[in-house]
Amino acid sequence: MNPPLSENQRLLAWRDENVPRGIATAHPLVAARADGAELWDVDGRRYLDFVGGIGVLNTGHNHPKVVEAVQHQVQQLSHASFQVVAYEPYIAVAARLNALVGNGEHYKTALFTSGAEAVENAIKIARGYTDRPAVISFTGGFHGRTLLGVTLTGMSQPYKQNFGPFPAEIYHATYPNPYRGIDSDEALARLDELFATDVAPDRVAAILIEPVQGDGGFIAAPKVFLQGLRERCDRHGIVLIIDEIQAGFGRTGKMFGFQHAGIQPDLVTVAKSLAGGMPLSGVVGRAAIMDAPAPGGLGGTYGGNGVACAAALAVLDVFESQDLLAQGEALAQQLHQGLLALQQAHPRIGEVRGLGFMQAIEMVAGDAANSPDAALAQRVIDEARHAGLLVIKCGVHRNVVRFLAPLVTTPAQLAEALQMLSQALDAAGA
Repeated sequence: MNPPLSENQRLLAWRDENVPRGIATAHPLVAARADGAELWDVDGRRYLDFVGGIGVLNTGHNHPKVVEAVQHQVQQLSHASFQVVAYEPYIAVAARLNALVGNGEHYKTALFTSGAEAVENAIKIARGYTDRPAVISFTGGFHGRTLLGVTLTGMSQPYKQNFGPFPAEIYHATYPNPYRGIDSDEALARLDELFATDVAPDRVAAILIEPVQGDGGFIAAPKVFLQGLRERCDRHGIVLIIDEIQAGFGRTGKMFGFQHAGIQPDLVTVAKSLAGGMPLSGVVGRAAIMDAPAPGGLGGTYGGNGVACAAALAVLDVFESQDLLAQGEALAQQLHQGLLALQQAHPRIGEVRGLGFMQAIEMVAGDAANSPDAALAQRVIDEARHAGLLVIKCGVHRNVVRFLAPLVTTPAQLAEALQMLSQALDAAGA
């Protein structure tokens, strides 16, 4: 007689019957509850969650201030659609974001639901403002799973598959990656070559870039590279869009990743940790650019939902009241030093990299070329789960293990996670 199924096994079998295989689940677990940086599955096992809903939970699971705000708002007004009647939480979120991003300039904000929706609307706004068709994004960039989102994304698999044909007038420039021999000067030179060979700059509406590539491998854009993009956009009348969907809200040690470079973007896309687990995204930008689309050109039934906006206001309050930027920086130093120590003991860690608490390790084959080793990265992820730590992979070659722990993680939890990771690296043969 076969042993009885665990709750995880039972529910995952039910999942396979009812959910298409195209929606992948990184870990064979079914979550039951979570708190802060901890998560428990339906069989009662506790994990340290260093995925955080893929960078959504910088304030942690179920932060009491966020829960309180959601409970209050849902009793007042859960949904009305901002295109029908306005409501104060939407306007308040827009004002807070304008102040955070605008650096004293007049900025405006439109709210949406998902990160991909924010990216698509940013492209619409830029095209509407410039009356130009072309958009440049970067190799290794990730900008969503909608048809335009995957076109902008600089990775072929698994995102593009056989989903084409793709929207026209999207071009991919080279993103700097010093570990792989591409510095800022070379990447900027390749962009200039793209202008000369593929699309004239006076046909380009926007350049779209992540200040730290998320799914592309946690590669930070050097300060001089972002400054070079800003200069070229100014020279050619191109809208500079910074995608802060994963890097934003304290993940890199500043509220937004672009702030490390001392530049001012024209448009910024936000989502993920904006609302502490509620679906909310936005485009924040210079008022003249944001006002380019005529009335009715922007919107969405659920965009800026009242409950999600209430959660976002609570998240922004928590950043101030708990000084989460300082907490994140202290944790970042602890994580970085811990990963460097593990690299000394595990030569298959080719590079430790990141910005602030947004860090990762690249797993390599150990040959002269430091060839990417996706299989090793997956073994590390699986062994980490067995030890009680949840992490996920990224990178164009899927050989990078990334860490997206909440900024409310305690130093003791982080030390425990590093010990679990050490066990996983040993077990994986790294």
